Amino acid sequence: MDTQLLEKTARELVAAGKGILAADESNGTMSNRLEAVGVSASPETRNAYRANLFSTIGYEKYISGVILFDETIRQKMPDGRKIPDVLASVGVHPGIKVDTGAKDLANHDGEKITEGLDGLRDRCKEYFSMGARFAKWRAVIEIGSKKPSDACVSANAHALARYASICQEQGLVPIIEPEVIMAGNHDAQSCYEVTSLILSATFEQCLIQGVHLPGALLKPNMIIAGTSCSKQITREEVALMTVDCLTNNVPHNLAGIVFLSGGQTDEDATAHLNLMNSMDNVHPWELSYSFGRALLANALKTWAKGDEKGSQSVFLHRSKMNSLARTGDWDSELENN
Repeated sequence: MDTQLLEKTARELVAAGKGILAADESNGTMSNRLEAVGVSASPETRNAYRANLFSTIGYEKYISGVILFDETIRQKMPDGRKIPDVLASVGVHPGIKVDTGAKDLANHDGEKITEGLDGLRDRCKEYFSMGARFAKWRAVIEIGSKKPSDACVSANAHALARYASICQEQGLVPIIEPEVIMAGNHDAQSCYEVTSLILSATFEQCLIQGVHLPGALLKPNMIIAGTSCSKQITREEVALMTVDCLTNNVPHNLAGIVFLSGGQTDEDATAHLNLMNSMDNVHPWELSYSFGRALLANALKTWAKGDEKGSQSVFLHRSKMNSLARTGDWDSELENN
């Protein structure tokens, strides 16, 4: 394990004013999103959409890394250059989703275990040779009647730690993503408790598996009530509860935290991040972003209308807004500028 390389890459991924673009939708998910905006889905259209994003001039001021899917890391830009090479040429780290998806957890109806450990060492070795310098693995934790079970928490925590250890062995900074999803009628306190549970279990397993935390990142959910809950909390409460949960459950020597947006609106995700970064020295990490839809939803709609430059402009604007939130300098009035 090259701990110096891992720490250097991790620091660069959470560099001041920068965050990560999650462009790692599976072929099926990306195809669904294309078809939802009236674009026929194919490897060519998926490539064309993403190639347009990666051609945006100046996005590297706000984006430190891009998480790719297996198909995308093997594709090329219109000029024939490999996509990972194009990202690296402007100082953006190529990353890669390495799990093979969330599958049903045996004997636990409605719960998921993320798979992909088989063959992971060889996949990581190949991805590193292709230019990837970090990776992502997502676990799905649902809140409901008797959920999550102890089996769901322990199985996913163990898998996340095993994944992280294998990635680091092969030179990739692991992004550890135990996502407590927003779907459900649970309140914010339930989200806080379950998030605390899965974070504590995950880092306990990371310790057992020898994960080098200064060379790893966490991609957590924010503390938000379920989408069907009648009692939603304020943006300020989201920020306070999230920082409190992380401070109590995440080792302080972790390299950084890159939040997922998890179905929030673009502006809510930015506002929550901004509020957390406006607090006075109450957390030990860089608090950054690893957003997908919260950076790209409107860019995709614009691209689907045939406006490639407009799509890049929308992507650049959202990236800049979240960059400002990194330092607590975002304001809703800037959204219309």
